[in-house]
Amino acid sequence: MTALVAVFLAPLLVILVNSFKTSSDYRSHGPLSWPQEWNFDILGDVWERVDFTQKLVNSLQISLGVMVVAVLLALFNAYALGIGRIRWRTAFLVFFLGANVLPQEGLIYPVYYLFKEVGLYDGKLGYTLFTGVLYSAFGTYLLSSVFTGFPRELIEAAAIDGAGRWTILWRIVLPMSWPTLSVMCVFFFVWSWNEFLLPLVLLISNDNHTVPLGLAAMQGQYTSDPTALSAAALLGVLPMVIFFLIFQRTLTRGVTAGAVK
Repeated sequence: MTALVAVFLAPLLVILVNSFKTSSDYRSHGPLSWPQEWNFDILGDVWERVDFTQKLVNSLQISLGVMVVAVLLALFNAYALGIGRIRWRTAFLVFFLGANVLPQEGLIYPVYYLFKEVGLYDGKLGYTLFTGVLYSAFGTYLLSSVFTGFPRELIEAAAIDGAGRWTILWRIVLPMSWPTLSVMCVFFFVWSWNEFLLPLVLLISNDNHTVPLGLAAMQGQYTSDPTALSAAALLGVLPMVIFFLIFQRTLTRGVTAGAVK
């Protein structure tokens, strides 16, 4: 386990070390050497060059919005498919499974022209709604399998006590499904944060760019500053590290829920 952790952390350590090197130090001693002189000003310089504050706010707004939209849609869809047992349930599940395996490259062309026609192009709201709907296909397929095995006795008992469908959903199904929903929240947030192709095509204004797009702007066609790129990569990965540290226990509980009875 120690060897696997070392292999996994080695690239991150290289990025961390190079983030505090000077350009001359990097050119003289290479990427694997220890800094001869620590340069702590490079992070601030990259922050200003990329306008990282705006990119960070955009990524947080979009990722949180996508997470909420995707989880809510998946919850409603799975409630109808897994517990409601609607007609043509298998056909709907096949549809959502197909949406999961459809490559983004096949979607981007028609979505681009659709956004142009309806006036949602280069807008964070339209992009958030579209990405949330796209991610909800995976959430629907996952939650449907969970809700299929949901204890029917609890639902029947609540129905006998006079609980309606909304009450059953919010008071019984949702609390018992929270471990799975928490895992979906983490997945959707991380996926949306790391998304590159969709925002590259649908969010072209600099004011709407996310963190990955801002970091990509650091790389030119004929010029490259490895130390600045390392510092930019460090700034881009830090929010994800903090996010995982905060929600580590939630993610662990959700993954292991139901493994031991």
